[in-house]
Amino acid sequence: MSMPIKENASALENAMQLMIQTFHKYSGNEGNKYTLSNSELKELLTTELGNYLGNAQDKDAVDKVMGDLDSNNDGEVDFTEFIILVGALTVACNDFFLEYNDKQEKKK
Repeated sequence: MSMPIKENASALENAMQLMIQTFHKYSGNEGNKYTLSNSELKELLTTELGNYLGNAQDKDAVDKVMGDLDSNNDGEVDFTEFIILVGALTVACNDFFLEYNDKQEKKK
């Protein structure tokens, strides 16, 4: 699934398009083309979020993420469930940087 990135699109619009493209880059590899299986999720986590998730290679860690994300318990992660993960990671990153900045300010 390829969506053209428009020249006049904002950075946020481009980020949204990239999230959609990234999900579908992995979701179509096996089974339902609109969901991520456990192995597709592992590949996405390892390849696309390895710097933030660290131990994405660990099968138990991937199984836990799958269990946490799979809110309807169908054994697959749909786009909404995937966006919840991306949102939660983004919040965690924001919290980390706010905390880091506060510590830097106190050192001055």
